[in-house]
Amino acid sequence: MKQYRSAEWFRLDNAAKIFPPNSNKKDSKVFRFSCELKEAVDPDLLQQALDLTMEEFPLYHSVMKRGLFWYYLERSSLRPLVAKEALAPCAPLFHKNQRSLLFRVHYYRCRINLEVYHALTDGTGALQFLRALVYHYLLLAHPELAGQEIPREYTASFSQRSADSFQKYYSGKSDAPAEKTVIGERAYRIKGQPNPEHILSVTEGVLSVRQVHQKAQECGTSITVFLLAAFILAIYQEMPLRALPQPVVMSVPVNLRNYFSSGTARNFFGLINVSCRFSQEEPSLEAIIQKVSAAFRQELTAEQLSRRMNDLIALEKNPLIRVLPLSIKNPILRLSSMLSSQGVTSSLSNVGRVSMPEALRPYILQFGLMVSSPTLQACVCSFEDRLVISFTSAFLNPDIRRNFFRLLSGMGLSVELAVNEPTLSPVS
Repeated sequence: MKQYRSAEWFRLDNAAKIFPPNSNKKDSKVFRFSCELKEAVDPDLLQQALDLTMEEFPLYHSVMKRGLFWYYLERSSLRPLVAKEALAPCAPLFHKNQRSLLFRVHYYRCRINLEVYHALTDGTGALQFLRALVYHYLLLAHPELAGQEIPREYTASFSQRSADSFQKYYSGKSDAPAEKTVIGERAYRIKGQPNPEHILSVTEGVLSVRQVHQKAQECGTSITVFLLAAFILAIYQEMPLRALPQPVVMSVPVNLRNYFSSGTARNFFGLINVSCRFSQEEPSLEAIIQKVSAAFRQELTAEQLSRRMNDLIALEKNPLIRVLPLSIKNPILRLSSMLSSQGVTSSLSNVGRVSMPEALRPYILQFGLMVSSPTLQACVCSFEDRLVISFTSAFLNPDIRRNFFRLLSGMGLSVELAVNEPTLSPVS
């Protein structure tokens, strides 16, 4: 393996600090990226590709360690081993009393899965790792490609990949006036019968990027706003009358690399919330699109995102917070996360278009993304003309997911559906 200089340990970035205290069986804080090829995966070649990829991402050698004041990442000599998929989606990776890597790579037939603990990186960072893994795998699997010049799109240095961009862009001040918020206001919360043994229900829909983009344009909006509005309407259709006074609040992760120059492979994302209130009369999709679009215009600016980022880092740097031992910080962070979750109904994350070198595209069918969830969440990504929408649910009731895809198919969009529901253990 190539030798390179790397820190023996890393501080957790600002976004990562919330995950260790709040990881549990109901929500592992693990997400999965997958790449489905047009051919069966060779596990030996995949292991070779993983070894090559690990040379490019020093941070992935890390294990989680508990310090006196914060958790931190420590470099290890552990070697990740490829395995055939045998675990439930997004199974836990962080175990408080176990020294283990914070990601896993497994395969099933034509699919390569990368599962990552969120304290290590975000979706964009993990996608860079998966793209490198697939790049190396396809070059090993197809020697005829060796003579071609196949450019790499992610060329950040080791130091850039390991950088904490939250600290880089922390100015110590807010550049925008503070928001007015309603303290203690609760959002509508999705409920249902829990899945057995906390195994996620997964519903995956594949649509045409071209068709969805055309439909979004007809509605005068973007794909993300269009899909988020459809998700909100699907939730509304299952709300009981007594819950209508509560707003439906959707959390939307934002890739801060789109607003601040960064090549980091660590966490560098923010969150915005989109709130919609309803009466007993069912709203039109167009009306919800207008509300969502207005929220996006207001929240998705570098100034607003910078202010939010500064506020969060300022809290982390508070002298009182810093000197509290981790044994006291952990309950505070769990309480903070619980209170925050009361103000959110669900989440939709769109990582956008996944690009790969042109010479490799004929071997790839699609990419997909899913996340662990204590309730219901949706993720979106696309490759070529295949747009993949994945719902992960902690509940057996599929009604909201069904409403969503029925709404899209009712608008003339072609939908390929795949469902993976957990089953109860047999009774002896």
